[in-house]
Amino acid sequence: MKIFQREQRSLFGEILDWMLTPLLLLWPVSLVLTWLVAQGIATKPFDRALVYNAQALAQLVSVQNGRAQFNLPLPAREILRADDSDLVYYQVLGLQGEYLSGEKDMPLPVDADRSEPGKVRLRDDSMRSLDVRIAYVYVDSAPDAAQSKMVLVQVAETLEKRSTLATEIVKGVMLPQFVIFPLTVFLVWLALVRGIKPLSELEDRIRARKSDDLSPIDEKTVPFEVVPLVSSVNDLLARQKQSIAAQKRFLADAAHQLKTPLAGLRMQADLALREGTQEADLKQSLKQVSRSSIRATHTVNQLLALARAEASGQTVPRQACDLARLTVEVVQECLPRAMEKRIDLGYEGLQSEAAVRSEAMVSGNPTLIKEMVRNLIDNAINYIPSSAEHPGVVTARVLADPFGSVVVLQVEDNGPGIAETERDLVLQPFYRTLGQEADGSGLGLAIVAEIAQQHEASLAIEDTMTRTTFPGAKFTLRFPKLLSES
Repeated sequence: MKIFQREQRSLFGEILDWMLTPLLLLWPVSLVLTWLVAQGIATKPFDRALVYNAQALAQLVSVQNGRAQFNLPLPAREILRADDSDLVYYQVLGLQGEYLSGEKDMPLPVDADRSEPGKVRLRDDSMRSLDVRIAYVYVDSAPDAAQSKMVLVQVAETLEKRSTLATEIVKGVMLPQFVIFPLTVFLVWLALVRGIKPLSELEDRIRARKSDDLSPIDEKTVPFEVVPLVSSVNDLLARQKQSIAAQKRFLADAAHQLKTPLAGLRMQADLALREGTQEADLKQSLKQVSRSSIRATHTVNQLLALARAEASGQTVPRQACDLARLTVEVVQECLPRAMEKRIDLGYEGLQSEAAVRSEAMVSGNPTLIKEMVRNLIDNAINYIPSSAEHPGVVTARVLADPFGSVVVLQVEDNGPGIAETERDLVLQPFYRTLGQEADGSGLGLAIVAEIAQQHEASLAIEDTMTRTTFPGAKFTLRFPKLLSES
């Protein structure tokens, strides 16, 4: 139950609702309970007076010559009936139930229990269309006789004084509540305003911050209950700070990487425009321009691929992907470039038929997976020297690991390899190993690591062969296997 309905949820309103709603629900219950208690309190003194009257009348019963007699003096009768608020009735019935005195139309007791003569009982009844309270007692006329006979004495009284007293008690208890309840509501409202003031102060401090201020909020200045919220905000600020720092570093590195090919383009263009340039020099400049433009284009494409991989996250829809088929497609696309450099590029492992049996099925984005495989193969082609004495070999594999419930992708080569101390560094953007003359942007392996992380795949780098001049490099990725629905 909500007392105050709002279009948008309010913490202040929610707490106020949950505090005032029980008060409003319990208030009528309190009225009913107070009335019942007041009725019990008001009934007890009047019941005692009624019992006393019944006992007094019972003492006036006597038996002479086998007949019950009742003699009530006139002054006593007048005193019994003297009451400004209520009517008092009495009745006395003889041994055979004959009428002796009082009111003839007084209702008789329903119960026939006469085992305790002299004990006054009470009951509620109705007389002459009026609710009355009746005290009655059976008087044993001959206690020593074998078969004793009883005289019934009853005294009845209307309930006006009882109702009046109960009403006065209820008024005395409930009327102050009409003043206390609004005061309670005001004090609750005031306490809530004071209680949520730290939240308002926290809001003001956050709004007063500059847009570039990502420092953590001091948790010691907020209430204990708000500390988890502030801690979560601080965690978000820290991650945002890291993201902005990474973006700044990325832009700086990207600008640095693009500066070199662009500067080369400008220099070669200036050389070509000089007067007296020979045709051979002009062709050489154009060749350098072409090479610099290709390098710049490759760097831009790599930057875009890395940005797409980092920004995709969970927004890119996933589907069941045949890792073997995707790898074969990338190998076929890279074959012309490998043949141009006289590198033996091939594929081993699961074929499409095996993939149909779900041995090479993974959950992922096919575009990103192909980009990842392409970068691994391009990286191997770029850095492998190939000659007649030492021909370059690049092999891509897709294997099933039934015991590990994973699908394994491997790309290995017989090139110079990667030193163990640099295997973590080569996964960072723009890092390139020293002593390498191959053109590259240093982004390929960073793209591979980012896409692998998004697909919950583990990446390992190791030597293909040991104790050789060219140890080679083997990149192994383990993807969670997509379980068959059947």
